Order: sequence, then structure tokens, then C-alpha cells
Amino acid sequence: MQVLQLLLSGIAQGCIYGLIALGFVLIYKATETVSFAQGELMMLGAFCALAAMTMLGLPFWMAALLAVLVMALLGVLLELVVIRPVLGQPQFAIVMLTIGIGYVMRGVITMVPGIGTDTHTLPVPYKDEVWKLGALVLNVEQMVVVLATAVLCALLFVMFRYSKLGIAMQASSQNQLAAYYMGIPVKRLNSLVWGLAAAVAAIAGMLLAPITFVHANMGFIGLKAFPAAVVGGFGSLPGAIVGGLVIGVVESMAGFYLPDGFKDTAPYIVVLVMLMVKPNGLFGEKLRKKV
Repeated sequence: MQVLQLLLSGIAQGCIYGLIALGFVLIYKATETVSFAQGELMMLGAFCALAAMTMLGLPFWMAALLAVLVMALLGVLLELVVIRPVLGQPQFAIVMLTIGIGYVMRGVITMVPGIGTDTHTLPVPYKDEVWKLGALVLNVEQMVVVLATAVLCALLFVMFRYSKLGIAMQASSQNQLAAYYMGIPVKRLNSLVWGLAAAVAAIAGMLLAPITFVHANMGFIGLKAFPAAVVGGFGSLPGAIVGGLVIGVVESMAGFYLPDGFKDTAPYIVVLVMLMVKPNGLFGEKLRKKV
């Protein structure tokens, strides 16, 4: 029973990692750029929902919808104003730019008086509720994380499989030049991908907030979502979720059965093992170049 309890906790935490890793993969597939600002976008999404509930007095579900829309718009603006002008530069420069964006976001939040330096509770309607199945105790906050992740993954699957927008995004991710010649608006799609990644990050932030509270440094969880993307395969959307689940379960088990300190290092040990055994990740594709 203890193992099952740890497994459920690890799956819930892994879903958060997987959602953030989805943002990594979406942006990488569209622009071949790694965005290290995903954790901070998640943090901003949680703060947007908190502001909508406490300042505007909106109920949780309306505040969540507003936060997702605001963060999607912010993601589009980031791509238009900050990222697009430097496309074509060395990848290292773009990666450093996304790291800088993350620091700026965190700094802006901490400068807001009475908000940025404090820890806040997101008043969700299911706070501190539990379900009991015999001797098994299910935390409703964790179950909501799992269910919301499953629903979001299903919606993304339907979008990429059946909608014209999703098919165009897939075509652009495979070959931007060929997609452009076929009449697909590649630049507009890149902006939409950044908006989608920011919206997914906002959802992750609102799901995580009832468990770990809302604070300026909650974006550092993105450093554990990056190993999830590597384990699953950086070019695979399903791999991002599976990688997140692997990291979450390993972290949960290591935190209980291993000495102090192993919980934080376990995800990176898993990454090292994966890079040695299967460098492309669980669902990664082998890329070949002809010379």
C-alpha cells in the first residue's frame, strides 16, 4: 500500500513535469530552439490565476481560462518581439536569450510589492480534499493533476491528428522550408506554437500551485522537466509525458527509500543512464544527414 501511495504521488508530480516538458518539445519541434523559460511561464500562469481570483474576484474556472488566454498571448508576443529577431543566429545565443527571459520574468514578479516576495495559496475549490478507497488515501489535488493531464493530452492529440492547424504544425516541424513552399504560414505557426507552449505551462502552474503554493521561485521546477524531455525524446510529444512520469516516479521512490539528497539528484542520474543507453530518448527518432 505504501508503494502504491508513492506511485500515485510520483505519477501526479510526473504529470507536471510532463506538461512543462511538452512546452520544451513543442518549441523545439517548431523552431529547433530549446526554451529554458518554460518554468517561469508556468510561474506567471499561476500568478495570473491568483490575481484573477483575489483581485478580480473571479471563480477558479473563469480565472483559469483567463490565465491560459493571457499566457497564450504572452507566448505569441515573446516570439514576435524577442525570439523572431534573433532567429538565424547561433543556437547558443537563442538558448541564452530564453534563460535571460526567465530571469527577467522572475525579477519582474519579485519587484511587485506585497506579492512577489511572499508565498501564496491558490484558493481552488478542491483544496485539501481526499478520497478514501479502503486503506488507500487519494489526494484530490493530485488526482486533478492526473485527470487534467489526460484530458489535455487527448485534446492535443485530436488537434494534431485531425485539425488543419495541427497538421500544418506537424508539417512545419518536419521541414519548415518545404512547408513554406507549400503555402503554410510558417512564421505565424511559430508564434502559435510559442503561445500553445505558454498556455500549457500556465495549466501546469495552476495544477501545481495547490500542492506547492504560488511563489516567484516555483519556476525552478522547469530544471526537472528538462530531464523529462530528454528521457522521453526531445522530438516526441508523447515522450514528454512518458518522460515526465518516469522522472516523477523515480523521484518519489528515491525520496522515500534512499538517503537525503538522492531525491533531487535522481532525475539527472536517470538522464545520464538514458544518454548512455539510448541517446535519442525512449521515443526519439534517429536523425541522419547525407554529406
